[in-house]
Amino acid sequence: MRDLSLEPAGLRGDCANCFGLCCVALPFAASADFPVDKRAGTPCRNLQDDHRCGIHARLRQEGFTGCTVYDCFGAGQRVSQVTFGGRDWRAGPAQEARRMFDVFPVVRQLHELLWYLTEALTLPAARPVHADLRRLLDRTEELAGGTAEELARLEVGAHRQEVGELLLRASELTRAGLRGRRKDRRGADLMGARLKGADLRGVSLRGAYLIAADLTGADLRGADLLGADLRDTDLTDADLTDALFVTQPQLNAARGNAGTKLPGSLTRPAHWASA
Repeated sequence: MRDLSLEPAGLRGDCANCFGLCCVALPFAASADFPVDKRAGTPCRNLQDDHRCGIHARLRQEGFTGCTVYDCFGAGQRVSQVTFGGRDWRAGPAQEARRMFDVFPVVRQLHELLWYLTEALTLPAARPVHADLRRLLDRTEELAGGTAEELARLEVGAHRQEVGELLLRASELTRAGLRGRRKDRRGADLMGARLKGADLRGVSLRGAYLIAADLTGADLRGADLLGADLRDTDLTDADLTDALFVTQPQLNAARGNAGTKLPGSLTRPAHWASA
């Protein structure tokens, strides 16, 4: 198993040091994930004065499944405590609150890129591109540390594309020799697919739609899962050891059990079966 000691602090959500930004800044619509509509910039009805969720312990039972699968990669505490210097959006002028809500999703994107770049630097086979990865890691950190005004003007798309191309190269170097004759399924529509026990070692599932797919007992070691949609995917007893670019939100959206093997940097979701 590769060393994940390079994982930087601050890339996991710390709600205790955030002003409930995900509960205010982001919109959601009534669906299987949420029971009601909410506009961007409007506080969720469950947000308390202390910025804690009033129904946190029963979000799934109340129909707020979407909240349980979300993670800001640490953007919330950064925007709250660094970008805006600990100034509560409730106490400041409305204009500053709106700026905070606009900046939050930008920093969230940058922090997600920081997560991927940091992981890529732990891949020994990607050593030929480590220097470029470090350069982009430093650049992404610099962007995330910008002022509120700089972040509001930032066009993340071009930077994200540059990072994505380098992550793809790191993935290709790492998966070389693992895939064998197995076909890459990048961006494939695999919704509801029956892949029980499938040998997917080293396969690119980057951006694949695996919604409600059956991956029970599948071997996903070394598979590239960057951006794969794992909503309701059955990962019972699947092996994701050393799978590339998996995130906690992806796992939170999936189903699994105590037999599901995970990358060392991630934790088993509380709602997964214990057996």
